[in-house]
Amino acid sequence: MKRIKQVCIKFIRQYSRQVENQAGFSFIELMVVVIILGILAGTIVPRYMDKADKAKIVKAQVDIAAIETSLKMYKLDNGFYPTTEQGLLALIEKPATDPVPRSWNDNGYFEKKRVPKDPWGTEYVYLCPGVHGTFDLISYGADSESGGEGINADITNWEVQE
Repeated sequence: MKRIKQVCIKFIRQYSRQVENQAGFSFIELMVVVIILGILAGTIVPRYMDKADKAKIVKAQVDIAAIETSLKMYKLDNGFYPTTEQGLLALIEKPATDPVPRSWNDNGYFEKKRVPKDPWGTEYVYLCPGVHGTFDLISYGADSESGGEGINADITNWEVQE
C-alpha cells in the first residue's frame, strides 16, 4: 500500500511540473479554430434550415390533402360541403346554421377532434364555393399573406406544389 502511495505522489508531482511548463494555445491558434468553426457553420446550417422549411411545406400539403378527405366524407354523409361561413369547424362540430347537415357523423371528421393549423400556426383558409373548384383550401405560407415565393408561397388544393 505504501508503494502505491509513493507511485501516486511521484506521478502527481511529474504531472504538475508538465502543466506548469505548458504555455497553452496561442491567440493565432484560437483564431484559426474560430474561423474554421465559422466556415463550417456557414455551410452546414443553411442546409439544415432549408430542410426545415421544405418539411413545413410538405406538412402543409399533407394537411390540405387530409382536410380534403374529411370534406369529401362530410359531403358523402350530407350531400353538400360546409359553407364558407360554417368553415372547417363544421368538420368537428355539427353546424347549427343552414344548411344543417342531415347525417352529420357524431364523431366528427377529424381523428383528433380539432381543425389543424398550418405549420406556421395560422388557420387554413376555406372557401365554398371556391374560386378554383368546388372548394378552395389555402395556407398562405410563412408570411401569412397571399402570394409570395419559396417559403412564403401559397400552398393550395388546386395546384401541385414541388
